[in-house]
Amino acid sequence: MSPRSAISTARRLVVKVGSSSLTGADGGIDSGRLIALVNALAHRHAQGTQIVLVSSGAIAAGIHPLGLAARPRDLATQQAAASVGQGALLAAYTHAFGAHAVTVGQVLLTADDVTRRSHYANARRTLERLLDLSVLPIVNENDTVATSEIRFGDNDRLAALVAHLIDADALVLLSDVDALYDGPPSRVGTTRIPVVSGPDDLVGVEIGGSGSKVGTGGMTTKIEAARIATAAGVVTTVTAADRVTDVLAGGDVGTVFLPVGVRGRSRRLWLEHATTARGRLLVDDGAVAALVHRKKSLLPAGIVGVEGTFHDGDPVDVCGPDGAAVARGLVNYSSSELPGLLGRSTKELARELGPEYEREVIHRDDLVIL
Repeated sequence: MSPRSAISTARRLVVKVGSSSLTGADGGIDSGRLIALVNALAHRHAQGTQIVLVSSGAIAAGIHPLGLAARPRDLATQQAAASVGQGALLAAYTHAFGAHAVTVGQVLLTADDVTRRSHYANARRTLERLLDLSVLPIVNENDTVATSEIRFGDNDRLAALVAHLIDADALVLLSDVDALYDGPPSRVGTTRIPVVSGPDDLVGVEIGGSGSKVGTGGMTTKIEAARIATAAGVVTTVTAADRVTDVLAGGDVGTVFLPVGVRGRSRRLWLEHATTARGRLLVDDGAVAALVHRKKSLLPAGIVGVEGTFHDGDPVDVCGPDGAAVARGLVNYSSSELPGLLGRSTKELARELGPEYEREVIHRDDLVIL
């Protein structure tokens, strides 16, 4: 099977669309662009494909109603715009998909929601049930409450993680750029890169740009999203939103990134790619060997230092004697509580402080090797 036919025959598909592909010159939602996207997705949905749409545009949709001249830079105004715009965006999708008798459901996520074990399982369960009911979920980052510490950062990365979460067959990233090129597309002589089979294919490729004035992404974020998705065994295509019909039909458009990993769900991929470390735990060589080679949990005895301010359940980096991060995980103690436990065995701590202290600093199930 060719990589492009993998898109056309996918039974479960994640499609991401950027703000710039949904908005007009005034920064507001362009109904014509939105309807064109919906028409293509509804046609594929009618053929029996399960589709999850990861849609940017909430903040952009709030720009015009709030009387703003451009996308706001400060977090509070971004959250206000998202609060106003998310309802307008969902209403537009509900109306457009309703014309095709397709029911949509809104799913708003933050990275903090889905790195903790129970929340991750709940997000997966919710999406699975919506798909079973033939609902088309519309996913976005919960910009109204997300802070800089718990943000995915861009919806390209969120889409890749959702594709992994639901074990999708393929991921399609739509933007205002029709493909990855071997240099700036505006430069004479640059050519489209039709297929990327691995990181070596990107050596020497000039990649830049921060995206449009209403979005947060760019080609760099799409390549990173493709790296995450393909590592999870998901074939990924990057192309322009106005070519969505062609790409869904398996046409020779855009750039296809071939899978380099094996499909299969693992919350550890979320720990690695969806979290930002709130602090660092410095460990000795013995702890590094136990984590990396023996696949053990992190215990207080191997920790020699604590940096940063964090709470129980926050993501932290585990760093070896050279200072390089070797793992990331969800810590079971706060930064104020840990210093008094360092270098001591869990049995000793349990005897002195109580049985609740006979626990790992980071359990193996909540740890990913970097």
